Amino acid sequence: MTIKVLFVCTANLCRSPMAEGVFRALVDRAGLSEGFEIASAGTSEKFVGQSPAPAALEIAASRGYDISGIRARQVVGDDIAYFDYPLAMDSSHLVEMRWLAPRALAGKPKLFLSFAPPMGVTDVLDPIGGPRAGFERALSLIEAGCKGLLERLASQVKKAI
Repeated sequence: MTIKVLFVCTANLCRSPMAEGVFRALVDRAGLSEGFEIASAGTSEKFVGQSPAPAALEIAASRGYDISGIRARQVVGDDIAYFDYPLAMDSSHLVEMRWLAPRALAGKPKLFLSFAPPMGVTDVLDPIGGPRAGFERALSLIEAGCKGLLERLASQVKKAI
């Protein structure tokens, strides 16, 4: 059994690639890599094929996450059907993903931070164009969400592998 997880933001240049990198690292450290398929995408088509934003690369690397191999791609309706956990970085992405989804699967996409411990926020805000502190905050929220997600899914994967 492989659990398929997709992280989605706007451009697939900052939040979702950081989430992909963090979750991949946590899964690797837990020895569960063979139980997961992990990817990221963006709702916009404008950035397809581009590398993550320089600030995202730098902040992620400063905390030990390598996202340099990720290239932006656009989320499509088939992704909602294919991935077990299509996760939106913010409420606007959730709306777009539900619109893209086949009608029967419109409830499948979830807010990423719904897997994090209660923190008083539901969205990972886009730090692009802002100060370094915004990227640091986004990555901290992403780390919390990824840890919560892995805690939720680890037992399912351990039973299967």
